[in-house]
Amino acid sequence: MGVPLRSALIAVGVAAVFFAVPATAAEPTAPVYDGEGNLVDTPFAPRPEAPSLTEERAAALFAEHPKVASWLDRYPPDPDTDATFDNEERSWEVKVWSGQAGQIAEGVVDDRTGAVSEAWTGPQVAWRMARGHDGAFGGKTINRSLVWFGFVAVFLVGLVDWRRPLSLRTLDLVALVSFSASLWFFNAGDVFTAMPLVYLPLAYLVARLAWIGSRGRGPRGAVVWPVWLLAAAAVFLAGFRVALNYTDSNVIDVGYSGVIGAHRIATGEMPYGNMPVATGREPCGEPDDEGNIRDRIQTNGRCEHANEHGDTYGPVAYLAYLPGYWLLGWSGDWDDLPAAHFTAVAFDLLTLLGLVLVGLRFGARPLAAVLAFAWTAYPFTQYASSSNTNDALMPAFLVWGFWLVSSPGARGALVALSGWTKFASLIVAPLWATYPDRRPSLRFLAGFLAASLTAFAVLLLEPSPIEAARTFGERSLVWQIGRESPFSIWGWGQYHAAGIPDLDVPQRVLQALLVAAALAAAFLPRRKTPLQLAALTGALIAGFQLVQTHWFYLYLPWFFPFAALAVLARGDPD
Repeated sequence: MGVPLRSALIAVGVAAVFFAVPATAAEPTAPVYDGEGNLVDTPFAPRPEAPSLTEERAAALFAEHPKVASWLDRYPPDPDTDATFDNEERSWEVKVWSGQAGQIAEGVVDDRTGAVSEAWTGPQVAWRMARGHDGAFGGKTINRSLVWFGFVAVFLVGLVDWRRPLSLRTLDLVALVSFSASLWFFNAGDVFTAMPLVYLPLAYLVARLAWIGSRGRGPRGAVVWPVWLLAAAAVFLAGFRVALNYTDSNVIDVGYSGVIGAHRIATGEMPYGNMPVATGREPCGEPDDEGNIRDRIQTNGRCEHANEHGDTYGPVAYLAYLPGYWLLGWSGDWDDLPAAHFTAVAFDLLTLLGLVLVGLRFGARPLAAVLAFAWTAYPFTQYASSSNTNDALMPAFLVWGFWLVSSPGARGALVALSGWTKFASLIVAPLWATYPDRRPSLRFLAGFLAASLTAFAVLLLEPSPIEAARTFGERSLVWQIGRESPFSIWGWGQYHAAGIPDLDVPQRVLQALLVAAALAAAFLPRRKTPLQLAALTGALIAGFQLVQTHWFYLYLPWFFPFAALAVLARGDPD
C-alpha cells in the first residue's frame, strides 16, 4: 500500500473518531454555553407522560374509599368534584364539596395503581392538626407510648396513697391522667372519638373541685414515699424535661406568635394588626408543599414567615417573650426559634418554683415536694413544654399570686397578668377579689388596674391609641369569642347530617351557668380558706374549658396546679 493511500486512510479514521464523539456523548443535564456566553445546547425534555386515569375515574375511586363513602352517604357530593393531576408525583388530588357543609373530603389517588394514599374527611379537611400527624405537637419523643405512659406511671405510683388505693384521692388522680385516652385517638386522627372522651373526666374534676371548695376539706390520704425521694425525683424529672425540650420538641404556631409579638414590641410596634402576612407582599421564599409562598417582605422591610392570626392573645403573651427575644433574637423565619424554647422552659420552671414556695408556705416541705413532683411528673405539663406554647404563662402568674395571696395588691396584679395572657383566668377575678371574706378589696382592684395598664401600654406604640384598642379588640377578643373549632363537642353543628347533634343551645346555657358560678364563688362560702380558694380556682378554670368551643390538651396545665393542691394537700393548708 502506497504512502499516499495509507495517509488518506489514517485521516479518514481520525475524522470518523472525531466526529463520532459528540454523537455518543451523554445528553446535557443543564444548559450549555460557549466561551462567549451563548446558549449552544439544552437538556432533553421528554414529553410529559399522559395520566393512566381520567379525572372522572380518579374521583370515582376516591369516592369508593370506605372512609370517604361513609361521609358521602350522609352528604351527597356536589357535581363539581375537583380532581387535579400532579405529573411529578403521578397522583390525583381530589376534593369533594357538599351543599352547606362545604368541603367534606380531600385526598390523593395514585395514578399508577388507583389506590387511595390519603383520605381526609370532615374537620380533617380544613384542620391539618386533626389529621393525627406523628409528633405534630411536642415532637416524637413525648408522644411515644413508652415515654408518655412512663410519665403516667410515675405520676400515679408517686402520688397514690397505696395504703388506701380504692379512695376518692386515687380516682381524682386517675381522672387527671385519663385525658391520655382522648389524646391517643387524637394522635390517630379520630377527633370524633377523641373529643367526647374529654368531657367525662373534665366534668368530674369540675364537680370534685367545686365540692372540695364548698366543704373546705380535701380527700383523705397521703403520699407514702419519703420527702427526700419525691424531691429528688422532682429534680431529676425537671432536668429530664428541660433536656427533652431542647433535644426533641417543636414550636407550634402559639410559640411562634409570641416571638413575633416580642419582636414587634422591641422594634416599636404593637403586635395587633402587625403580624407577618402571606398575601399582597413581595415573595422572598420558596413555595411550601401546597404551593403557597409564606415568606414575604413585610412592611418593616424584613423577609418573614407569615402568621396572620398570631395576634389573638393578650399583651402579656407577647411581653413575656421579650427576655428570650433580647437574648436570642429572631431570624424572621419559622426555624428552631430558640427564644420560644427559652420562654417555654423558663415559665415551666417558674411555675415549678412557685409551687415549691406555695407548698413551703401552706404545708412545709412535704407539700412542697408533693406539688413539685406532681408538676414534673404530669405528662400534659411536659406536652405543653415540648410544644413550646405559652400555656405555662397563665398558671405561672396564678401560682405566684396564690403564694402572695395575703397581699391583695400583688394578688390583683398577678391575676391581671394571668388574665391578659389567654383571657380564661379572668373568670377567677371575682373570686380572688373577695378572698377571704366576701368583701371586695380596693387594693386588689388597684393592683389589677396597675398591672392591666402596664400590659396595655403596648397600645401606645401606635400613633392612635384609640384605633390600637379597636384593633386589639377585633384581632383578639372578638376573634376568640367567635372562633370555630372541631376540637370540642360544641363545634360540630355543621356535621348534623352525620348524626352528630347540634349543641349550640346547651353550650350557651352552660356558659351562662359558668358566669353565675363565678359570681357566686365570690360570696360563697362566706369565708374561704386557702384550700377552698385553690379548689374553686381549679373548678372555675376547668369549667371554662368545659364550655369553650376551641379546647386542646395544652390547656390542662391551666388548672392543674390548683387541682393538685386541692387533691394532694393534707388537711387544710393555712
